[in-house]
Amino acid sequence: MQSADLSGGICIRFPLASDCDLVGVVELHTLQELTLTEQRMVGSVLRLYGNVLGLLDYSERDTLTGLLNRKTFDDGFLQMAGLPVSSPGQVDIVPPTASARRPVPLHTTWLGVIDIAHFKRVNDSHGHLIGDEVLLLLSRLMRNAFRFDDRLYRFGGEKFVVLMHCENEADAMCALERMRGHVQAFDFPRVGKVTVSIGVTEVRSGDTPSMAFERADQAVYYAKQNGRNQTQDHATLMAAGCLKDSQRDSDVEFF
Repeated sequence: MQSADLSGGICIRFPLASDCDLVGVVELHTLQELTLTEQRMVGSVLRLYGNVLGLLDYSERDTLTGLLNRKTFDDGFLQMAGLPVSSPGQVDIVPPTASARRPVPLHTTWLGVIDIAHFKRVNDSHGHLIGDEVLLLLSRLMRNAFRFDDRLYRFGGEKFVVLMHCENEADAMCALERMRGHVQAFDFPRVGKVTVSIGVTEVRSGDTPSMAFERADQAVYYAKQNGRNQTQDHATLMAAGCLKDSQRDSDVEFF
């Protein structure tokens, strides 16, 4: 697409696409109109760049569902929590003066763990191809239930994770309950009704990825042991005396 530039030149817009999606638009400002050969050259360079983006994206995605994979979780966790990212699983130690200059997230970060109920039974009764279809359809329900900037992960098997910014516990619970309701209402081909158990925790100051995940996973375990098809908040369960704080501060990766 070509249009007049406010500076008196010409602005040409080229689509930037990866293998599977439109990534953005590149604007090229010139003093004179590009020849057809020059336009083709720019398009060829952008296609090569799009292929590189596609390869990088492919390495970060679960091959079945297209959601982010678990090896990208640590960096995503630190970015969502507003912490500096160094090597995977490590938090940079910064002086207090540098920490004071770091932007503070406007909203708190919440981590939800989603577990499909009786998924082994689905595989045993209908086969792994149908089980894979359930996982694929669940990932689509997740995309519909959450916002564009929420980070959605498949952790392998029947377990999924979401990282999101919310103002408070009520908003986080509302988002996860919406997801649970979508799954409950959906008719999965050959399988019928499927439900999920969800656990959620607020990301605390000083949390490592494994610490926050462990708390949300404890809430999932409680939900599974008390009827399934429900969303439980770790802090609420702790306040009610339903869980004991078995939090371990460990640098050992949980996957």
